[in-house]
Amino acid sequence: MARFATGVIVLSVGGDDIHGMTANAFTSVSLDPPTVLCCVAHSAVMHKAVLAQKRFAVSVLGAGQESLARHFADKSRPLGPEQFRRFDWEPGELTQAPLLHGALAWLECELTEFHDSGDHSIFLGNVINASKSPGGAGLLFFDGAFQQTGSADVS
Repeated sequence: MARFATGVIVLSVGGDDIHGMTANAFTSVSLDPPTVLCCVAHSAVMHKAVLAQKRFAVSVLGAGQESLARHFADKSRPLGPEQFRRFDWEPGELTQAPLLHGALAWLECELTEFHDSGDHSIFLGNVINASKSPGGAGLLFFDGAFQQTGSADVS
C-alpha cells in the first residue's frame, strides 16, 4: 500500500475529548448525502474520542503543513488541549472540533455508523458543514514519505 499515494488530513474532535490525529486512510464515500470515511486503529486515542463525541472534523492539509502532520502523528505529543497550542485553529461551528488554519479544506461530520475491520474501525460521517481555502498545493503521503502535489487553483 506504500505505493498508493494518499492525501493527508488531521482528524479532530472537540469537547471534553479534544484530540487530533494525522490520517491518510480517508476518502469520500457519497455525494448525496455527502459522506466520508476515515479508518482509525482500535488502540488510538482518537478511536474512543470519536465514539464518545459522535462528531468529528477534518482539516485537509496543504503542502506547507508537513510539520503539523508530523506533530499529530507523533504518539509522544501531549494530549488534550496542549497538543493544539503550537497551531492556529478555531472550533468548528457545528462540532466544536478544531479546524486547523492554513488547511486546503475543512469538513465537519456527524458519525453515522462504524464497522470493525481487523485492528481498525471504519468511521462513516455525514458532512454537515464544509469550507475551502482559495487553493494551493496538497500534501500527499507516498512510499513512506510526505510529498507535494502541484498547485491546485480552485475557484
